[in-house]
Amino acid sequence: MTLLRIENLKLEIAGIPILRDIDLAVEAGKIVGIIGESGSGKSMTALSVMQLLPGAATVSGSIKLDGNELIGQSERTLNAIRGRDIGMVFQEPMTALNPLMTIGDQVAETLRLRGVSKAEAEARADETLTRVGLPKERFPRTRYPHELSGGQRQRVVIAMAIALKPRLLIADEPTTALDVTTQARIVDLLKRLVSEDGMGMIFITHDLGLVAGLADDIAIMRRGEIVESGETRHVFATLSHPYSRALLEASSHQPARNPPEPAANTVLSVQDVVRDYPLARKSLFAPRQAFRAVNGVSLSIARGENVGLVGESGCGKSTLARAILGLEPVQGGAIVIDGSVVDREKGPDFATRRKIQAVFQDPYASFNPRHRVGRLVSEPFHLLGNAAPHGPERDRRVVKALEEVGLAAADADKYIHEFSGGQRQRIAIARALIIEPALIVLDEAVSALDVSIRAQILDLLADLSDRLQLSYLFISHDLTVVRSITDRVLVMRAGEIVESGETEAVFSNPQHPYTQALIAATPRLAGATA
Repeated sequence: MTLLRIENLKLEIAGIPILRDIDLAVEAGKIVGIIGESGSGKSMTALSVMQLLPGAATVSGSIKLDGNELIGQSERTLNAIRGRDIGMVFQEPMTALNPLMTIGDQVAETLRLRGVSKAEAEARADETLTRVGLPKERFPRTRYPHELSGGQRQRVVIAMAIALKPRLLIADEPTTALDVTTQARIVDLLKRLVSEDGMGMIFITHDLGLVAGLADDIAIMRRGEIVESGETRHVFATLSHPYSRALLEASSHQPARNPPEPAANTVLSVQDVVRDYPLARKSLFAPRQAFRAVNGVSLSIARGENVGLVGESGCGKSTLARAILGLEPVQGGAIVIDGSVVDREKGPDFATRRKIQAVFQDPYASFNPRHRVGRLVSEPFHLLGNAAPHGPERDRRVVKALEEVGLAAADADKYIHEFSGGQRQRIAIARALIIEPALIVLDEAVSALDVSIRAQILDLLADLSDRLQLSYLFISHDLTVVRSITDRVLVMRAGEIVESGETEAVFSNPQHPYTQALIAATPRLAGATA
C-alpha cells in the first residue's frame, strides 16, 4: 500500500528553483533511501513533506499521505499531522533536544501536546524509551541530554519521533556523526521499528554503503532533481546515470600514493601516556576519584609516515590528540615531538609547537568569521616570534600555502563564509602547512564532507604527504577512509591501544575481537549487488 506519494513536486525560494519535478513513493513497511551531496535537495524534500518551509517558498505539485493532499493545508491541520502521522529524526540530536529538560519530560511532552494525561504520558514515555534501548533501570528519566552519549541522544530523538506511532518516519542523516558500531545499532533499531510498526521510512544520507544495506528503494538526487531511482539492488547493479557512477567511485576512492620510504628519524614518540579527569566527590569528605581516559598509550610516527587511530566515540582518541598537541596536561608517561620532550603540565614550548599542527572536524568553528582568509591562514606565524615573515614575504607565504591546497591567491581577501565545506577544509590544511610542520594531527577532518569532496581532500592529503614528506596522525571513526590513506593503524578502546600494525594487514586479518567488531559494523557497498 502506498503511504506517501509525491508527484511533480516543484519548490522555489525567493524565485530560486530548489526542487524540480520530484516523483517519489513510499510504501508502508518499506524504507526509501534518498542519496545525494550537500545542496542536492534531500533535506528540502523532507521539509516539503513536513510542510516546514520558509515564508518565501513557493510549492507546486502534489504530496499525498494516505491519499490526503498536504500542500495547501492550513497550519492547524498540518500541526495535527506532524508527530501524529509523520515523525522526523534530525542529524544532530543536541540541536533537536532541549538541554534544560530531562529526557523523560521531552518524550512525555510529545504526548502531552496531543492531550494525553500526565500519568499516561509518563508511562508511555517510559515504554517508548525502553523500546529504543534506554530502559529506565540503566537510564533514569531524570537525566539531561548532556549526560548521554551521541548514540544515546539519538535514541531519545527517535523515541520522541515514534512516541505517537506515526505512519511515516523521516530520518535526515541520523547517523552521520556516529561511529560505525553506534551507527550499526541505530540502523538496526530503525529497521526493527519499521518492521514492528509497519510504518514507512525515508532515510536521507550521503553514505552509499549505508543505504545499500538498509533501503528497499533508493532515489539519487542532484541539484534538486532525482536522476535515478528504483529498487536498491537493481539501481546499484546498473547505475545508469553518470552522477550515480561518480558517487559510487568516490565512495570507494583510493588516493594514489607513491610515498617515499619513511625516514629513520621519529617525529612523534608517545610512551605510556596517562590522562585522568577528576570526578565529582560523592560527599564532602569522600576522596576524589578520577576517570582514566587514556591508559598507558604508546605509539610512534616516523617522518613521512601516515598513522591512523580508530575507535568508537569515547575511546580516548581525541583526548590523546589534545595531549599530543599540548592542549591538555598528562598525568604520566612522556611525549617527544621531533626530539623535544614535552613538559607534562605546560605542554610544548613555542619551538616545539612549530613542528606540529592540527586540522579539526569542523573548519568553520575553528576560524574567526570576522577575519579574512589571509589573516586566518597566517595565524601560526605567531609561533615563529621574531623569525615570522612580514609584509610582501608574509603575503607570498600565504599565497603559496593556498596554492598548495588548490585555492587561488585571490581567496586570501575573502571571508570564510564565502567558501563551501570542502574549500574551508582546504583553508584549514593551508593554515596547518604554512609554518612547514613535521606532523599534522587530523581529527575527523573529512567525516562531515560529501563523498566526492572527501575524495578530493584525501587526494590532496596524500599528495602533500608524498611531496613534502609530511607525517599524519589521522583520527577517524570512518574505517574506509583510514584504510585508504594510512600506512599503519592503531585501534583504541577504553583508553588503550588493543591492536596495531600495517593498515592492510589489520583490516584483512584483524586479531582482536574489538577490531573484528568494528570492521564487521562498517557498511559495505558489496551488499548492494550481492
